[in-house]
Amino acid sequence: MSKENWDIIRSKYVASAVRADQYPPTRMIEAAFIGRSNVGKSSLINSLCRRNGLARVSATPGKTQTINFYELEAKRTDEGLDERAKFYLVDLPGYGFAKTNRNNKEQWSGFISKYLSGSDNLGLVCQLIDIRHKPMESDLECYQWLKDCGLRVQIVLTKSDKLSKNAAMSQKALFKREMGLSEDDIITYTSSQHTNRGELINRIMAALVDNGVEEQEA
Repeated sequence: MSKENWDIIRSKYVASAVRADQYPPTRMIEAAFIGRSNVGKSSLINSLCRRNGLARVSATPGKTQTINFYELEAKRTDEGLDERAKFYLVDLPGYGFAKTNRNNKEQWSGFISKYLSGSDNLGLVCQLIDIRHKPMESDLECYQWLKDCGLRVQIVLTKSDKLSKNAAMSQKALFKREMGLSEDDIITYTSSQHTNRGELINRIMAALVDNGVEEQEA
């Protein structure tokens, strides 16, 4: 019997932080989510967890101003036995803050950088980019910085329902060319319809298992 796909079965908010001493005391492997302001990050997190309101959705860009930790539990079946794994989904403030002053930008950039470059438990960074636009300079800079830090990055093209199927495929190909990505490095997602939810969860879990997530038999 082959292993079934992973699914997220439980999720809860744990903590918000701007300093390392505010991070959750219990250490677990982490998957971080980052993207430009208003890219649809909160909607995607709610879709992944199938829990409306877990991450607060706002029409105001830059609403998330802290690092938010959520504890998730994933499950799959292997040879008739349930396997479960817990990890932190870490919601990072958006870059390209449209309505904030320079001091806030520098402060936020500082604590985001400290988290990304200093976390020993970070197994994957999902960088969210709006599929409707060409790769912006801030997207490219963020991606290169993450790679320079030695981090594993999964590109997630959001809001794919806003384009036709052919247009979405063309945009995905454009991002692959301009960012030098393989097919495994990039995925499209539609939060309203949960499109590619299972595939994204499996990619996240594969990265976390590679980086030491603890699997437990239920």
